Amino acid sequence: MAKNKTAETEGSVIDFINAVDSEAKRNDAFELIRIMKSITGFEPKMWGPSIIGFGSYHYKYATGHEGDAPLAAFSPRKAATTIYFYLPEEKRDELFVNLGKYKVSKACIYIKKLADIDIEILKKIILLSIEYTQNLYPQK
Repeated sequence: MAKNKTAETEGSVIDFINAVDSEAKRNDAFELIRIMKSITGFEPKMWGPSIIGFGSYHYKYATGHEGDAPLAAFSPRKAATTIYFYLPEEKRDELFVNLGKYKVSKACIYIKKLADIDIEILKKIILLSIEYTQNLYPQK
């Protein structure tokens, strides 16, 4: 079976953020670290070359594919900061309606800057995503 590309590494979170070109994105990244650390209680770790994750869980799909992933994570990418989440469809609509200016895919929120979104709603999304993930994949 193929090895997961996104695994926890020993890379420096601070060095990674300091290498981001945009000062505004760097500031937002440090603020997201503060937010996610306060919600999860975990220190930030690098996952792969560009994802900052907090905590972890082990998943196993019906197909047999399994691996580890961060409970909460984000990446300050050039086009937009990506915040990863995992929620059932019925929760998404009520949470995202007042989030602010963003784009969303199945498991990612894309924001240009933190000032464009409601931070309290983002915190709720992160917390509910963690709870949903832990219920779906309870740790033994």
